[in-house]
Amino acid sequence: MKKIKEEKRESVIIKTSIKGIFINLLLVIFKTIIGLISNSIAIILDAVNNLSDALSSIVTIIATKLAESKPDKEHPLGHGRIEYLSAMIVAGIIFYAGITSLIESIKKIFNPVEVEYSNITFIILIVSIILKLLLGKYVKNIGEKFNSPSLVASGSDATSDAILSSSVLVSAILYIFTNINIEAYIGVLISIFIIKAGIEIFMEAINEILGKRVDKKTINEIKKTICKIENVYGAYDLMLHNYGPDKYVGSVHIEIPDSMTAEEIDPLERHISNIVLQKHNVYLSGITIYSMNTKNEDIAKLRYKIYKIVMSNDGVLEFHGFYLEEKNKSIRFDIIIDYSIKNREEIYNKILNDVKKEYPDYSINIKVDIDI
Repeated sequence: MKKIKEEKRESVIIKTSIKGIFINLLLVIFKTIIGLISNSIAIILDAVNNLSDALSSIVTIIATKLAESKPDKEHPLGHGRIEYLSAMIVAGIIFYAGITSLIESIKKIFNPVEVEYSNITFIILIVSIILKLLLGKYVKNIGEKFNSPSLVASGSDATSDAILSSSVLVSAILYIFTNINIEAYIGVLISIFIIKAGIEIFMEAINEILGKRVDKKTINEIKKTICKIENVYGAYDLMLHNYGPDKYVGSVHIEIPDSMTAEEIDPLERHISNIVLQKHNVYLSGITIYSMNTKNEDIAKLRYKIYKIVMSNDGVLEFHGFYLEEKNKSIRFDIIIDYSIKNREEIYNKILNDVKKEYPDYSINIKVDIDI
């Protein structure tokens, strides 16, 4: 089933990219012809912009094929991150097109040329705007549906192109009725938008490679699935590592009764791993255990008191992993402090001192987990 989904994803991305290439190359041909005939730098740069889109789609196809290659000895977790590298290449192409366009536009400001527009010029510009708007919406929707960063980037770029083509159309209309030539200035505007798009796509790819926070909805859905399983009373510290779109490897802490034996825990862990893989396509490489006091009801009341002490501090997001050992007179639990809090150590010390003050006969062990 997983293989079928991956094959479908690859097929849809490639087909969508081919459609984008065809439309963009068509626009490149027509815009280049009318740009040369009318002597319009803005239309020619618009054609260059469309050409960069076509090249971007070609890179996307190649990257998608490579990303779906089977894992090997050197890359046991697959080649999914190639898609992020491809987005960086796409960004580079767009950025280069923007810089060269900017240089040419600035030259035309100081050395303006006469332009000659025809009815065909207006028709092609209007058609290109409509095509780009439709293409942008279509490609972006497909990209979001199949979690393809390259397609989402291409879709956003196509929508921006439609806006830029509209500015070319406006400059042409302005020239016809007022004889004011703002062609070169529109070219500068187009160039800036192209450069901006390139930088944004590049930064998004960098964020994915560095390890961007997984969206809260995905995290909560996986935790919800785990907590529905019998004998699991909590799921915490879910850490996911991205190896390409929809390809995650991770680990999680689960809270289970302290009465469970290793013989019972082993099949439980395997069951959790299988369920999460089937339902969310996430491979859990490690499941760590938090034991939960179940032999003494008074401990539950004590736990709640400590919970209130901990959560009364601003910036504390979570309290979990609580366990009390009567024999050793020790209490342990984990907390998560928001990244936005600067005095994290101060909050930790306050919690430690407050709990020690309330329960002086116990040794207190607090672990600060990462807010992931």
